Amino acid sequence: MKIHIVQHDVRTLRHEENLEWILGELESEASREALLTVFPACTVCGAPLFAAAGYTDVQKQAQTVLQELIARSEHRAFLVGMPLQIQDKGLCNAIVFVQNCAIRGVVTKKYLTVDEQKYFVRGEGVQVIDFHDQRIAIGFYEDLKELSKGYVEQPDLIVCCGCQVFDYRKPYRIRYRMSKIVETLNAGIVYVNRIGGEGHYLYAGGSLAMNAAGGVLCQLPYFEESCQTVDMQQLETVPDEKPEAVELVYKALVCGIHDYFHKNGLRDAVLGLSGGIDSALVCTLAADALGPEHVHGILMPSQYSTDHSVGDAIELAHNLGVAYDIVPIQPIFDQLRTSMKPVFGDRAEDVTEENMQARVRGTIVMSYANKFGALALNTTNRSEAAMGYGTLYGDSCGSLAVIGDLYKTEVYQLSEWINRDGVRIPVNSITKAPSAELRPGQKDTDSLPDYSVLDAILNCYLDEGMCEDEIVEEGYDRELVQKTILKVKRNEWKRLQFAPQLKVSPMSFGLDRRWPIS
Repeated sequence: MKIHIVQHDVRTLRHEENLEWILGELESEASREALLTVFPACTVCGAPLFAAAGYTDVQKQAQTVLQELIARSEHRAFLVGMPLQIQDKGLCNAIVFVQNCAIRGVVTKKYLTVDEQKYFVRGEGVQVIDFHDQRIAIGFYEDLKELSKGYVEQPDLIVCCGCQVFDYRKPYRIRYRMSKIVETLNAGIVYVNRIGGEGHYLYAGGSLAMNAAGGVLCQLPYFEESCQTVDMQQLETVPDEKPEAVELVYKALVCGIHDYFHKNGLRDAVLGLSGGIDSALVCTLAADALGPEHVHGILMPSQYSTDHSVGDAIELAHNLGVAYDIVPIQPIFDQLRTSMKPVFGDRAEDVTEENMQARVRGTIVMSYANKFGALALNTTNRSEAAMGYGTLYGDSCGSLAVIGDLYKTEVYQLSEWINRDGVRIPVNSITKAPSAELRPGQKDTDSLPDYSVLDAILNCYLDEGMCEDEIVEEGYDRELVQKTILKVKRNEWKRLQFAPQLKVSPMSFGLDRRWPIS
């Protein structure tokens, strides 16, 4: 049986656009040569829909698209995902099986995500349908557990429609799960996943087909629109390619930036360039996503800035071909300090004056964004966000937190990967001790543990869900663990005011890990 796999960047709440590309794909020669064309889940309306799923106009538009597809698809067979009102049940996340200009079957999602449970009712799960002398089990990715538990009769073929949010562990987990299902049921499998960025969320693609022996028949690329027709009876397999996690994270962030701008009708980005590793990495990713001509850097040295910080930022801009301006903040800071003198009185300078500098820089970046219609990029990393190490309305400002889901050690790892074929990010930005340069000789380690230790503790606590005693058993100092956990908890209020971040970890702040403020 030939199946046409379509891995596409579905546009959320753009029903007409989705209708046109779906019809275009169904009319293609490759699709016509196949018995069945399979689209990702949530094909018609996109995802995540959140509250939009409950609005009747969205549901009616989806129904209109479905009727158009049925009427205009000739005598084709295909699977398409959409929200669908089921009589006597309610609104379901559904996969509709269309054949011969009629609905042949409807598969409704059973194991809903936390967000889906607010708007969809629980469906029936995997369904087995007879098609061309084959028993095909059709279902959502989350419902495949029904197969391994034996709740569904033995199929000849499994078709899984996915809409899986990316994290750097998931592609490998998906691959492992597919191979175990194939091994258990001795049946071939087709997995189709969407690609593209939708706000916080990134979709990787990586669609594939496996034969009953577990051999890979086709593997579609990650983070690229692609389609392929596969003969499930073919004997020849292809190499089982498994990209490094760091490469997938790079592609994910570039995709996320590009789609965040493109889908919101924006072209130009601006960010502060400090000469440090965080802003250097964000600038490089933005240049790769948008083109260097659409990225502008602003260097904002103070009286505490070192010469190499300015030099490193200029070297980065030259390496990338990014335009930049230099706006010294000392005159503005001095005037602000003078203006606040009657209010502050004789109080000694402290972290207040450090924060004032950060907020001056934030004002400059946001002012450029307003004047030139650009979008400001935030450069806070996950380690800083976890510890509250940053100034609210200062270095925390921006409209998109590009690396907000990467630990500092992961920032270094990705930067070194980017430099693997030649220096793009200045070597000094990678090797020098990180500093906010808000007071003489300041280093991050004045306020934080070494990042290699801090990130290991944060990973245990945030990603592995380990408690204090369990982390200490791993060999870390109890007092340090206590202080780290306390800072994470106490800074939840600050993180809630950060820019939207691109999710690449399994346990992102605000999206996966939510914590009471009080």
